[in-house]
Amino acid sequence: MTGSGRATSSQSLNLHTERTNIKPLLAIVLFLNHHLASFAAQHPRVATPFPAPKMTDLPQFQGHHKESLYWGTYRPQVYLGIRARTPKSLIAGLMWIVVKDGRYHLRHVCRHEDNLSTYGWTKHNGRDFGNQVLVDHGMTLTTGFLKSKEEGSGYGGDWAVRINVQVDKVDASRSKRNEEFGRGAQLFFYLADEGGNALNLSTKNLNIRGDSLLASGSRADIGDWQLHLKSTDDLDLHYSGFHTPHFHNLSDLVEENLASQIRKQGRLLLSDSSDDSPNVLVFQIVGGFSFTTDFTFISGTDSESSKVEDRVSSLTGFSLAKLLKYKEQAFDEKFEKIFNLSEKVDSESISVGKAAVANLIGGIGYFYGQSKIALSRIINVREHVNYISYWPAELYTAVPCRPSFPRGFLWDEGFHQLIIWRWDIHISLDIIGHWLDLMNADGWIPREQILGAEALSRVPEEYVPQHPTNGNPPTLFLALSGIINGLKKNEFTAVDKTEISLFLERAFVRLEAWFQWFNTTQPGFDDYPRASHPSADERHVDLRCWMLLAADCLHFIEELFDEEPKPGKNYGSTAKLLSDVELLNQYWNRSTRMHYDETYGAYFDFGNHTEKIRLIWKEVEIGYNHTARLLVRDVLARPVLRLVPHIGYVSLFPFMGKIISSGSWILEKQLQLISNDSLFWTDFGLRSLATTSSLYMKFNSEREGPYWRGQIWINMNYRILSALYHYSKKNGPYQDRALAIYKELRSNLIRNIVRNYEETGFLWEQYDQNNGQGKGSHPFTGWTSLVVLIMAEAYDII
Repeated sequence: MTGSGRATSSQSLNLHTERTNIKPLLAIVLFLNHHLASFAAQHPRVATPFPAPKMTDLPQFQGHHKESLYWGTYRPQVYLGIRARTPKSLIAGLMWIVVKDGRYHLRHVCRHEDNLSTYGWTKHNGRDFGNQVLVDHGMTLTTGFLKSKEEGSGYGGDWAVRINVQVDKVDASRSKRNEEFGRGAQLFFYLADEGGNALNLSTKNLNIRGDSLLASGSRADIGDWQLHLKSTDDLDLHYSGFHTPHFHNLSDLVEENLASQIRKQGRLLLSDSSDDSPNVLVFQIVGGFSFTTDFTFISGTDSESSKVEDRVSSLTGFSLAKLLKYKEQAFDEKFEKIFNLSEKVDSESISVGKAAVANLIGGIGYFYGQSKIALSRIINVREHVNYISYWPAELYTAVPCRPSFPRGFLWDEGFHQLIIWRWDIHISLDIIGHWLDLMNADGWIPREQILGAEALSRVPEEYVPQHPTNGNPPTLFLALSGIINGLKKNEFTAVDKTEISLFLERAFVRLEAWFQWFNTTQPGFDDYPRASHPSADERHVDLRCWMLLAADCLHFIEELFDEEPKPGKNYGSTAKLLSDVELLNQYWNRSTRMHYDETYGAYFDFGNHTEKIRLIWKEVEIGYNHTARLLVRDVLARPVLRLVPHIGYVSLFPFMGKIISSGSWILEKQLQLISNDSLFWTDFGLRSLATTSSLYMKFNSEREGPYWRGQIWINMNYRILSALYHYSKKNGPYQDRALAIYKELRSNLIRNIVRNYEETGFLWEQYDQNNGQGKGSHPFTGWTSLVVLIMAEAYDII
C-alpha cells in the first residue's frame, strides 16, 4: 500500500525495500541515458505531454462553468486564502496576531505548531460560499466567503469576505502584554498581484469612517477592480505596501515591518507607508474584543454599467449577512438531500459529517508550476538528486491536509472524488480532467504534485523530485466506477449524462494508456510490507485487484460507445480473467499457491522473500577515505519464492473487490479474519497490519515511525465496509454474519471518529489501534472524510 508520497519506502531505509521491476527498470535507465545525452537538443519523453486532446479543453469546462469557478478559496495552505483559477492571479488572504506564552505570534500559513483548538470550513459548497471557524488561544474568528455575479461586473464577478472576531476577555486579561493590543484584536487583510501589476492605495490617509475604498487596480482578465472595507464597529486602520517578486512568504514582510515599527516607535502597528509601485498591500484592522468587518472586491469597475456603490452595498452589512444565511441553509438542505443522514445517525455525527464534507470541498486548491522529475532511481538525501522539469501545468484538486499536505496527491484524489462527485459532478469531472491532463507520453502521472513557490516552500527537498518508475494505485477508477454506476442507475439528469459521456469518451485514450503503463511497468506498490528481495517474479495481490477495477471501467466505456475491442486490448476479457477466483487461487508450484493461503484463509503477495532479515548499524564507505555509520540490511537466510506472510489490508483486496462468491467457504474465512481481534479487529476500526506480522508497528526506517503497520486508516475501512455491505445483501450462508460484522464495524468507526472530533476539534490522518486516538496529520479531511459516506451507507458497486 503506498503512502502517496508522504512517507514511502522509496524514500526511506526499510527492512523490505521498495518495489523494483528489473526489466522495466533497465529499459527506463537506458531510455533516460539516451535522452540525457541529447537533452540540449531534444525534449525528453518523460517530460512530454500525452499526445491527445486535453480533458480540460472540453466545451463543458469552458464558458459559464469556467467563469463560475474563477474565484475561490483556492489557497488551502493558508487559514484563509483567495485566488483565481489562473496563473499569476490576484490573491488575497488573512493574517492575525495572537498572544501565546507572553509573546506575539502572527498567524497566516496553516501549521500544526500554531496549536489552534480547531479550524476548518464548517460549510462550503465549492462554488460561491464558505463558512469557516478558527479558535486560537482565546480568540475565535469566523470567516464567511461569498461570490456574486452582477450586471457590469468583470470576468468571474465580485466576492466578499466577512470576518467576525470574538476575544475571550478573561483569557486576554491573563496576559499583561495584551494591553498593548489596544482594545482586543488585530487582523491583517492583504491583496497581492502575482502578475506584478501595481496596486493603488485609495489615499495615503485611509479613513474607515469615510470612504470605504481601500485599493484599486487593473488586470487584463477582470478589468479595473476595487477593494472596499465596511464595518459598523469602531476600528482603527493602518497599512503597508510592498514590492516583491516572492508571494509564498508574505507574512515575513508583515513581521519585518511590525518589528521595525516596534524598534522605532514602540508600537505594534504597520508603518502607514508603501514602496513605489507596490504589488502587495496589507491592511491592519485594530478592533475591540468583538467586531465584524466586511471586505468586498468589485471587478469591472471601468464598465459604464458597473454600479459600484450598489454592488458594494449588496455585499456588505445586512445584505451580506442575509446572503450568507441563505447560503448556509442551502448547504444544509443539499447535504441532507445527498447524504440523507437524519434517520441514520445522531445530530453530533451529522455535524461532524458536515464539517468533513465542507473542509474537503473548501480545501480544493488551484496550483500552477512544473513538477521536478528525478533522473536517479533512488532518492538519497545525502546526494544531490538530478532532475528535469515537467511542462508548466495547472492542477485543480482537493488536498489531503491543509497544514501538512496542501497539494495534490494522486492516490488520495480517487478517494476524495467519491464524495465530491456526489456533491457536484461538474467540479469532480473538472478535477479528474486536470489530473488526466498531467499524463506524460508514457501514460505516467506524477503521484505528488508540488506546483508553484507556495507548494515548494512546504516540502522537504528530498521529497520534491518525482520518479517516473513509481506509481500510486489508480484510485481515480474508484470515482469513475461510482460515476459509471450512477449512469447505469440513471441517477443523473439528461444534461449531466451527456457531459459525463463526452468526458468518458475523451478520457478513454488516457485511461487506456494509464492502464497499459501499470500493466507493463508495475509489479506492485510500496510502503505496506512486501517481499524482502524484489524480483521480476514478484506479484502483488492489491495491484491485481486495482487492475480489475480499471479493466471493468474501460470495458464499460467501450460498451457505452459501441467500441470494438482492439487486438490485445480486450478489457472485458481482461476483467473476466482477473475476476476468476479459481485462477487467483491456483498453485504456482505443487506446494505454493499464487496468492491464497488455505491455512490462514488469506491472500498474500508472492515474491522472493525471507523473514530472516534485520537492520544493523555499520560503517559504510561513502567516498574516497570517507565512511559513515549507517543502518544497513543484514540478510541471515537466503530468500526464496514464496507467499509473503504479512496479513493486513492487502490480504483483503479480493474481498474488497467483491470477487469472492457469496457462497464460497473462502468468504467465511475472510469474515473470520476481519472479526479476529488478534489480527484485524479493534473497537475503533480495522488494523492495517495484523499483530502477528513481524513488522507490526515497527519503524519504517531509522527516523520514520510505523506507517501502514498497524494503525487504522479510514479509506481501507471504507472499502472493507463496502464489501461487507455487498455480501450482507447477497443470498448465501454467510449473509447474516456479514451483516453483523458490518453493523458493528460501521458503528465503531463512526463513534470513534466523532468522539475524536468532539475531543480534539479535528479529523485525523489515522487512528491508534490500541485506544482509537487520532494520530498523524490534522485536520485530515482528505480520505478520512469518507466517514460521511459510511454514515450515509453510500457504497459504489460497479
